[in-house]
Amino acid sequence: MKFSESLKSNRDFKNVYSRRKSFANKYIVMYVLENGLDKNRLGISVSKKVGNSVIRHRITRLVRESYRLHEDMFCCGLDIVVVARTSARDARYAEIESALLHVSRLHKILDGGQGDVI
Repeated sequence: MKFSESLKSNRDFKNVYSRRKSFANKYIVMYVLENGLDKNRLGISVSKKVGNSVIRHRITRLVRESYRLHEDMFCCGLDIVVVARTSARDARYAEIESALLHVSRLHKILDGGQGDVI
C-alpha cells in the first residue's frame, strides 16, 4: 500500500469507533474518521466468531488486497476501520471487493463520489 499504513494500536481503533459513524452491508462494517495526515490508515478487524485463524486471515487478506488495488480511488487523510461480519466467511474476493467499494461510496470517501468527504 503506497499511500496508506496499517492502523494497529487499540487507542486508534477506539478513537475511530467513538465517532459512531458507520455504514454496513452483508459482509462488512466500515468506520471512518479524518486523521489530519496526508495518508490513510487502514485497520481490519475479524472476530473469532467468524471462524478459525485460517478463515480470519483469509478475510483480512481479501479486504487488504481489495483496498490496495483501489487505494488511489480513496480520499486522503482518513482512518478507516473495516470489521468483517460472519457472512464474510464464505465470501469470494469479488464479493468482498464489491462490499468494500459499496460501503466506501456510502461514506462518500471515494474520489469522484458524490458530496463532501465523510
